[in-house]
Amino acid sequence: MGPTMNNSKLIKTAVAVNAAIAATLVSGAFLASSASAQESPLMVRVRALNMQVDNGNSPSVATARVSVNDKTFPEIDFVYNFTKNVSAELVLTYPQKHDVSLNGNKIGSLKHLPPTLLLQYQFAPGTTFNPYVGAGLNYTRFMSVSLPAGISVDKNSSGFAVQIGADIELSRNFYLNFDYKRVNIETDVKVSGSKLTTLAVDPNLISVGLGWRF
Repeated sequence: MGPTMNNSKLIKTAVAVNAAIAATLVSGAFLASSASAQESPLMVRVRALNMQVDNGNSPSVATARVSVNDKTFPEIDFVYNFTKNVSAELVLTYPQKHDVSLNGNKIGSLKHLPPTLLLQYQFAPGTTFNPYVGAGLNYTRFMSVSLPAGISVDKNSSGFAVQIGADIELSRNFYLNFDYKRVNIETDVKVSGSKLTTLAVDPNLISVGLGWRF
């Protein structure tokens, strides 16, 4: 009876010790995984973006004012932290279609694809409220241009972009984002090969979305 009871106690003790070790290992692995995600340099955001265009014409042609419409569309961006405070952001979307108007009357349409790369400075990384500023370059490709015969636009534009925004932590590695950008986008509008005006789209981009750090 005695040896049997001792063996039973030893078995129970061994099981308890093994269970404790397993629980510790699982807990440690979970915490390590969480810490790794928290410290990851990569963030991905999905945002709804409202594009408010400037529609400046230069030189101003009183009898021929060219414009494109405002638009709201989705975009995705990738942020990579080089250091705690310094990061790069690549903003992407799919080609966006705009109506083209002459003196307020629609004359056709075109699409534009505007990838933008910015260098950012983050003021309070690792906190609940992290504001940032950024500056960089935009390249826009105009495509699928459908305008009356003889009217054309230059298909490439490059210019500066500036940015201000903030990430608000909702839970671990999950953020609410507010962002504003001003981007320089211009194209020459031509009639029979001769320049009519330069259309300065120069949009204000206001966006809100969610971000995940991986």
